[in-house]
Amino acid sequence: MPLSVSAGVTCDTREATLSYSMSSHGDEDQDPEKGQPSHSSCTDTDATCLEIITVTVGATVPTGFELTAAEEVKEKIGVDARVSKDRGRIYFPITTDKLFQVHLLRSVDNLFVVVEEYDHYQFKQSKEEALMDFQQLASKLPWTNALEVWKLNGTLKKKKGHRKGGNGSKMKPNIEAHHATEADTEQQELTEAVDASEGQTKAESTPGLEDCEQTSEELASGAKPIKFRVTCNRAGDKHSFSSNEAARDFGGAVQEFFQWKADMTKFDIEVLLNIHNEEVVIGIALTEESLHRRNISHFGPTTLRSTLCYGMLRLCKPQASDIILDPMCGTGAIPLEGAIEFNSSFYIAGDNNDMAVNRTVNNICHIQKRRADKGSAPCLPIDTVRWDLCSLPMRTSSVDIIITDMPFGKRMGSRKKNWDLYPSCLREMARVCRPGTGKAVLLTQDKKCFAKAISRMGGLWRKLHTVWVNVGGLHAGVYLLKRTGAVFGQTPEDVHESRGALNEQANEKEDKELS
Repeated sequence: MPLSVSAGVTCDTREATLSYSMSSHGDEDQDPEKGQPSHSSCTDTDATCLEIITVTVGATVPTGFELTAAEEVKEKIGVDARVSKDRGRIYFPITTDKLFQVHLLRSVDNLFVVVEEYDHYQFKQSKEEALMDFQQLASKLPWTNALEVWKLNGTLKKKKGHRKGGNGSKMKPNIEAHHATEADTEQQELTEAVDASEGQTKAESTPGLEDCEQTSEELASGAKPIKFRVTCNRAGDKHSFSSNEAARDFGGAVQEFFQWKADMTKFDIEVLLNIHNEEVVIGIALTEESLHRRNISHFGPTTLRSTLCYGMLRLCKPQASDIILDPMCGTGAIPLEGAIEFNSSFYIAGDNNDMAVNRTVNNICHIQKRRADKGSAPCLPIDTVRWDLCSLPMRTSSVDIIITDMPFGKRMGSRKKNWDLYPSCLREMARVCRPGTGKAVLLTQDKKCFAKAISRMGGLWRKLHTVWVNVGGLHAGVYLLKRTGAVFGQTPEDVHESRGALNEQANEKEDKELS
């Protein structure tokens, strides 16, 4: 993993995955006070499976949008979320009867239930002693509630078959997208399931109980032994051990404690060991693959994460009947996320590349088909156009919000071209955006070029806020701009730009006449 710098502290971030193979420990019941759940807990009494407990859920979110994710949690679940010291994570409490709500969040990449967390874990100085602590830690952890939540989560998500591996990036894109596109209909399915369960008493909730009993019986009989792996994410330069070593020794202790079977790709449980300087969090994953590609079936070279798109959309706060424009839509990730989540606005997606426009159309059609298959209204408030970014076929002052991912000059375009492109597109965006009320949310990593372009458009755009994000390892900025009340074509910048453009056109005309 590359070195990352945050608040002046250099963090060496490494990820290591380790798994182990052993047989199930049969129907032995362990003392719950020691942390290991009894396998007969669901079969002994109905109340055990239906008991409401409170746990802490952790979520990984796009770096830089932690506060946005916390706001969404407060809005949709009604609890306060805590932002982790380790950027890109938030934590919040939830009761098991509301567990389904965490899967409705649009700003989170992955979810996990917290087994235990330590704010100031005292690591031993020597590697041997530090790793010995990890070996002894597994038997001291309160696993019971976290494993109950993991089982309940399995019934909510209606999993079919084994997991296809913990790292979604290792999967083929079309397979990954097939699972990801379930997200747009997930809210309806989960809501229906909860509505149905709320209309029953605990004694009548037979399907959930049967699922819980079945899982317990399989564990107890050894017919379907649990398979697991341990994933260690470590950040910090003051640790005497590596991520591989921590995962190896902690995973070995988990294996010995539970006698679980193991498989690196077809595991049932992924145990997470997150270490950030002195902060240590042990958790169990609740998501199979990252949720960030939920809307995309046809990928491009620079497709944005849907979770990052959601954060950008929340930043501009779309209102009912707003016209929202993405003039460089690529695969349509931003307008698609908006059309699904903020569907009272209308979205126009455009690009100058035929392949990009085709990908956007295919992604829209794919989502509409999935919605129709699930019985939802297939139509989305979105349309697609092929155009020249610097000469948009739109009326002046006709757009409320412009939101787009600008070319970084790395995979698409070049830094040299950006010096001409950025001023031209910002000026055209200012033309079509409503004066006084219009907004723009623009993502770019070419910060120097963007700052220069904004300074040249000072009479048309005013920068309100910047969110610094990590996009594929690149430090980029999401800029929130406000369209000033200045009339387009009458600011000093516009007059200068317009005269320059007219002079250039006149020179071209003279050259043609002379030739």
